[in-house]
Amino acid sequence: TARDNRVGVGPMAAEFVHLHLHSQYSLLDGTTRIEDLMGRVQELGMPAVALTDHGNMFGAVKFYQSAKKAGVKPIIGCEVYVAPGSRLERGTGRAGGRSWHMVLLAQNEVGYKNLCELVTLGFTEGMYYYPRIDRDILESRAEGLICTSACLRGEVNDAILKGDRSAAVEAATWYKELFPGRFYLEIQDHGLEEDRKVIPEVLSLAKELELPLIVTNDTHYLNRGDHNYQEVLICIQTGKTLNDENRMKIHSEEFYLKSADEMAALFAEVPEAISNSLVIAEQCDFDFNFGGSHYPDFETPGGETKKTLLKNLAEKGLEDRLALLAIEGEEAVPYRERLAMELDVINSQDYEGYFLIVSDFIRYAREQDIPVGPGRGSAAGSVAAYALGITGIDPIKYSLLFERFLNPERISPPDIDIDFCMDRRDEVIKYVQEKYGTDNVCQIITFGSMLAKGVLRDVGRVMDMPYGEVDRIAKLVPNELGITLDGALEKEPRFKEASVRDPNIHKLIETSRHLEGNIRHAGTHAAGVVIAPSD
Repeated sequence: TARDNRVGVGPMAAEFVHLHLHSQYSLLDGTTRIEDLMGRVQELGMPAVALTDHGNMFGAVKFYQSAKKAGVKPIIGCEVYVAPGSRLERGTGRAGGRSWHMVLLAQNEVGYKNLCELVTLGFTEGMYYYPRIDRDILESRAEGLICTSACLRGEVNDAILKGDRSAAVEAATWYKELFPGRFYLEIQDHGLEEDRKVIPEVLSLAKELELPLIVTNDTHYLNRGDHNYQEVLICIQTGKTLNDENRMKIHSEEFYLKSADEMAALFAEVPEAISNSLVIAEQCDFDFNFGGSHYPDFETPGGETKKTLLKNLAEKGLEDRLALLAIEGEEAVPYRERLAMELDVINSQDYEGYFLIVSDFIRYAREQDIPVGPGRGSAAGSVAAYALGITGIDPIKYSLLFERFLNPERISPPDIDIDFCMDRRDEVIKYVQEKYGTDNVCQIITFGSMLAKGVLRDVGRVMDMPYGEVDRIAKLVPNELGITLDGALEKEPRFKEASVRDPNIHKLIETSRHLEGNIRHAGTHAAGVVIAPSD
């Protein structure tokens, strides 16, 4: 069929694609793991799926790679937070300061880059409880994006729920003009009272404004019945317990990954809104390009080439080392011959810039008396690294092999492990930022996961169990690196016995098993620094 040709799948492909989905990267607001998601999408026969985590794109690359491996078309998106006024405003202001939700999906590379910019600006300029964008920056970055009106927290639906139809019309019209042919009114049915009010009004708006419809399910967990785990996760996020009457409650059990048949049954009166999910899937065609290297430019003095500069610095550095060690004559020949060979390999693979950059910031650290390690790993086998001051170990004396570090057959680039004193590491990072540009340098993210003992304590607190009892159970988990709760049940008889004997402890462990491995928080990695040739 024409539909099958569009998305590149066979005649048994499902008639629906999920375009509104939250994984565990919607921190503490989604239990879906990427690998499990792909398995379920395959099981349901769906040709594509979107990832639209709240306010971030943390999971984009892992999602893309997992989808490709599973033979599923990945659609990269984000459910962004839109400030009622300006992203720069803080406080209550218009609409009580409450952010609206909106789904953006990348159609192509231009759209992906625009989405990256919008998400980044949300964090760097619009952060107020959530990373927020606004209409102002959206106007200049709408190209290559498909926009949908999102959930009950979307601007159109929010206006409908407040009885302000004119505001709903204004919002829908504005987005229609900004995204010509690429703005969809989104309808969802999770059995909520608000859904009953919103759906007929959205259908009316779609007809009046000649806007296409799209149906979605606001997926936060994978399977029917997983809502209890989602409730626990929300309590962990908000610091509440399940017994707290004032906690945020999920008044529906329908936020799971539904089949095409389930979605079709829910929206039988608007079949075009079901098939539009495939239309959108067809229009989204972005692929990451993981090939090639993207090194920052190292400026050389007086128009000197990087290859010449590296050769001069390395040869001078080696002579300084040899003089310091009182090595001369025939004894110095192996060093010089080895350096010449290494420089040939480095230059033939265009890694001279890499060595210049690394040696430069290590030189800076030493000039500032910031302690730097002597070098670890295979880099210690390089005379070039030794001559440039990157490492401090004599590879000739200790018969260390350069080929373990770099050779013509090696596909991956050189890997130099560098240690800086933790107390002054920030000074080195600041130097690199000033040299290559603040927008070109950043530290990578790190994610804290809910590991075996930690998840037991988190879930125990949410279940209102006495701290002492939870602590006793958590301490039964063996102190092994990477131990899981399943592993603990196998290795520690007392842990398993407690689960069998006490229903409350059994519930604690079973709930913890379902949430184990979920991402709990994000932070700044202490050591991973990206230096890029552009923003």
